[in-house]
Amino acid sequence: MTMQTGNGSWGTRVRAIGLAAVRGFALALVTLPGALLGFTLALLSIALVPIGIGLFTTPWVLTGVRAFADWRRVLAAEWSGVRIPSAYRPEPKDAKPWTRTYGMLLDPAVWRDLRWLQVDMTAGFVTALLPAVLVFYPLEGIAVAAGLWRPLAELGGGYWYGFVHVSDQASALAAGALGVALLSLAPFAPRLLTVHFRLTRAVLGAGQGELAERVRVLTETRRDAVDTSAAELRRIERDLHDGAQARLVAMGMDLGTIEVLLDKDPAQAKRLLAQARQSSADALTELRDLVRGIHPPVLAERGLGDAVRALALRMPVPTEVTVELEGRADAPVESAAYFAVSEILTNAVKHSGADQIWIDLHQVERMLRITVTDNGRGGAGITAGSGLAGVERRLGTFDGVLAVGSPAGGPTMVTMEIPCA
Repeated sequence: MTMQTGNGSWGTRVRAIGLAAVRGFALALVTLPGALLGFTLALLSIALVPIGIGLFTTPWVLTGVRAFADWRRVLAAEWSGVRIPSAYRPEPKDAKPWTRTYGMLLDPAVWRDLRWLQVDMTAGFVTALLPAVLVFYPLEGIAVAAGLWRPLAELGGGYWYGFVHVSDQASALAAGALGVALLSLAPFAPRLLTVHFRLTRAVLGAGQGELAERVRVLTETRRDAVDTSAAELRRIERDLHDGAQARLVAMGMDLGTIEVLLDKDPAQAKRLLAQARQSSADALTELRDLVRGIHPPVLAERGLGDAVRALALRMPVPTEVTVELEGRADAPVESAAYFAVSEILTNAVKHSGADQIWIDLHQVERMLRITVTDNGRGGAGITAGSGLAGVERRLGTFDGVLAVGSPAGGPTMVTMEIPCA
């Protein structure tokens, strides 16, 4: 049993070394051309901003650079357990090219990406390639000693393996000995791959300035959450005072009048009694609507998917719902997502002129992604005081984001992403 455990451990180490070598070699193949291409295109595009061309190309290029950096963040976490935080500012929602371009150029994280590209094509390339060199280059020296030296020695000027000039069997054996010595360093291949990602984190990771910006954003979203909660409480109080409470007071007055008229004018008393019964039914309906507006029972009992389906059934416009959720998120997240969908559907019904709406809910890794699409006239946007601005503030409390695509003539697509467990 002990021998099997040792063999298993040895086999695991060999696989880890080989995997680090293959990953490092593949990463080196992508690192140099990818970083060089991204850096060149970014510089060229930014240089063309003053003449106008760069206003259209820069956002596209910088988005590609960000995707390249995010891909490296994913590899660092999956391959070596190195977490590289990011702190990009939200992209400007204004569709104007100059607003988006200058908004991205003012983001410190964008310039950090460009600095990282320079490091990635130099030191990053070397540290990515080293794990492969420590594994594959010693094998070449052993192959030379095993007989490969004969055809190599016939090459013009001979063949060099490291600092050994291979020309005969003795020098071939020396090359083999050097290969064996280098192979003893192969166990360090996984650590060298980790060194590459730590170098990436040192350049690409968010600094204190970005973290301070993050704290500022969280402070703002917390203040927005408090303001939203206060406004919600005022709305509930107003609805109770103007709705159910007023009907209950009127019903009490009707019942008092009925007591007086019961003997004098039974017919009038009967009419008032029917009116009081209707007032009680209306008050009950308003109370149910109020409770549903605070937290729908179907949301608490059956989850976000069924709650959105129930919401779609009440829409005057045909609404198709697709749900692909693995489980339930936290109650506050579900509540925020539900009311965000409700607000977007209300906007679509009121302003879009659509005759069909599609809702898609699914989970991508640890993100809840919701898409609401309508075939209306388009032209929707996130402007101050609009319903979509309120949805954006609501989602910001949970680090969620909102994106709107609504060209003139439609269709309109509103996409929301909320981190969830």
